[in-house]
Amino acid sequence: MTDGRKLIGLIGVNIGGSLSPALHEDAFTAAGMAGHYHLMDADQPQRRLDALLAAVRLAGFAGVNITFPFKEAVIPLLDEVSPEAAEIGAVNTVVFDDAGRVTGHNTDRLGFRGAFEAELGAESVRDRPVLLLGAGGAGRAVAFALMDLGTGLLRIHDIDPGRAAGLSADLAKRFGAGRSDVVRDPQAAVASVAAVVNATPIGMLGHPGLPLATGAITARHVVADVIYTRLETAFLGAARARGARGMGGAGMCVHQAVEAFRLFTGRTADLDRMHKTFGEAAARRDRT
Repeated sequence: MTDGRKLIGLIGVNIGGSLSPALHEDAFTAAGMAGHYHLMDADQPQRRLDALLAAVRLAGFAGVNITFPFKEAVIPLLDEVSPEAAEIGAVNTVVFDDAGRVTGHNTDRLGFRGAFEAELGAESVRDRPVLLLGAGGAGRAVAFALMDLGTGLLRIHDIDPGRAAGLSADLAKRFGAGRSDVVRDPQAAVASVAAVVNATPIGMLGHPGLPLATGAITARHVVADVIYTRLETAFLGAARARGARGMGGAGMCVHQAVEAFRLFTGRTADLDRMHKTFGEAAARRDRT
């Protein structure tokens, strides 16, 4: 903490459209606290993850969120990792304690699970097969959340088959063998699943395109996208146009932010207020 203000922030690439500052700074206001949320975009060569982490630690930050592409790369730089983050193999929230120790947590799993239950219902995937696109930091958290929700078979695709296989192996350790497999042709797999989840960066600002052609998606599918730096990605819009029920990344962002705020401050933010703040901030962002 510096000058009585709680300092927190976000480290990642292409984060100019993040709504985390609005969410956390309003939560500070609601809690009667002075605080600031600072964006640190590592899109320049001199802004290395290790240097940024050391800088915010020295500056007295209470902690930082970590986003694409650093959720796995940050782990070796930490003093400790929470049991859940270690199980997932990805960190999105880093907390500095009074002794200067650095601990990594994962709030994405809880965030996706809470949003999915609220918007699409756990019954949409319970005992049913699901196709997951992306086995990186976000994909790993989403995979564990989908298993928490009771997914029958999680079919995992990644442009790096080894990464998909590694995630499948980690899920087997926690949930048992036979609960997931690796998919080389995601297009062909769509017909075999009840839901499709995009956990790749494809579709966010700066990463145009579709993670999957939507021709095989029908009204019997549910489709979720973790991206919110377009509230409605082209992928989600195309899936809805084919009759699928869909969920964007807004709810996941809000649910995970509530937990991150608790880790940073020890205070519980109001979920409904954060949803309202998110909507207002998104409207302002998208008008510019």
